[in-house]
Amino acid sequence: MLYCFGNARTADQLEQMRRLDAAGICLFCPDGLSGQQILLRTRHWSVTPNEYPYPGTSLHLLLVPDQHAGDLLDLPEEVREDFWAALGAVAREHRLSHYGLGVRNGDCRYTGATIGHVHAHVLVGDAEAADAPPVRMRFSARPGGPGEVAVPGGPAPGYRPRSA
Repeated sequence: MLYCFGNARTADQLEQMRRLDAAGICLFCPDGLSGQQILLRTRHWSVTPNEYPYPGTSLHLLLVPDQHAGDLLDLPEEVREDFWAALGAVAREHRLSHYGLGVRNGDCRYTGATIGHVHAHVLVGDAEAADAPPVRMRFSARPGGPGEVAVPGGPAPGYRPRSA
């Protein structure tokens, strides 16, 4: 599954997701990413601005691995190690003194992600705007939203901790 339509946040985003899905294009694989602005490259990662930044951010970047995977843990060790080099380069380039880092892993029907290609969000809240809302990143979802079909026998939604 490339896209999770039920997690789209805007009509424009949903339209783009449907168009790319119909063409069989993963927005974050190297061929799909080639049409986007690349701010920085490391050996295994590209950094690009989020085309649909979260409300309240003054900076919203995505760190995207070249290799298609749904989970950071599915990436080879050298790719995971290079993630830290990419994050460090972003922090230096943007002189970040504070930021949030968010990554959704696994089945995007349950994580709130819109795309099944793992990526990391670097988020900086807009401290200059008095009316800026707090930055919120969704980390859970339920299948069956707009354009989404729940898969019978799929994984159970949500994390259920064991009793102590």
